[in-house]
Amino acid sequence: MGELYFAPMLSVNHVSKQYAGKKALDDVSLQAEAGSVLGLLGPNGAGKTSLIRIITMITAPDEGEVLFNGQKMHSGLLSSIGYLPEERGLYRKMSIQDQALFFGRLKGLDTKTCQRELDAWSERLDMSGWKKKRLDELSKGMQQKVQFVLTVLHKPRLLILDEPFTGFDPVNAEIIKQEILRLRDEGAAILLSTHRMESVEELCDRISLINNSRMILEGPVNEVRERYRIHEFALEYSGELPRQGNTWTLKSQEHKLDGKHRAVISCEEGQRDNKLLKELSDLVHIHSFTEKLPSIKEIFIQTVAEKS
Repeated sequence: MGELYFAPMLSVNHVSKQYAGKKALDDVSLQAEAGSVLGLLGPNGAGKTSLIRIITMITAPDEGEVLFNGQKMHSGLLSSIGYLPEERGLYRKMSIQDQALFFGRLKGLDTKTCQRELDAWSERLDMSGWKKKRLDELSKGMQQKVQFVLTVLHKPRLLILDEPFTGFDPVNAEIIKQEILRLRDEGAAILLSTHRMESVEELCDRISLINNSRMILEGPVNEVRERYRIHEFALEYSGELPRQGNTWTLKSQEHKLDGKHRAVISCEEGQRDNKLLKELSDLVHIHSFTEKLPSIKEIFIQTVAEKS
């Protein structure tokens, strides 16, 4: 009996797109799995928005295809997608309740279901009492909450979020972050486009990095960080550490009043962690010892600079 195969919720296969003779996307492929968050990264003008517009059928690719749960994307599948664009698009003079009914009906919900879901989200996000207010009566942060709720009201299987934290203070950004993780845990496939690298570290299972219309880096976040390891270690210790050892060099050192010290050392590529730790333990008393892996922000900057 063969292995079961489950199609990714979203598959973008060899998509290319040109505008006025200029390539916006050049043979781009990616996949987003159910129950996971894929970070779509890239500098301004890299092609992220063009890709999102193709996935949501706002425009069509010149080459390649987009599949949703194994089917070629068509208009009948759009009711299973939630899209939060970077440029928000609600009706400023319409009440929140009327907007929920309007957008919910567009996604196939009946009036009763729209009302029930709006009530549930209003309670969850501390929005009770807002339903009869017009959008222009709310602060920017409250408007952003409303936009997020209307994006997820119909329980989309694929959720596309373009800079979802814009306009939020840290408290509300954390609330939305936790809701994104909850939706992921409930089985949604989430495509997150953002310039906030700390959000990528906190939310994403995988990343896809586009630069100059091409995909230049992709993979699970932890594997990508391992791929770019810089062979540096942070340690806290007691004693006197020399400037250099057999396979390592002291990069920085901080002395503390309690007798413990912190240092960062750089070692040769291929050096085994346990051998390095043994050598250091023969010199000083080690309290903590951890490898310093580069952040996604550092990898982003380095990779884009190399490929530009």
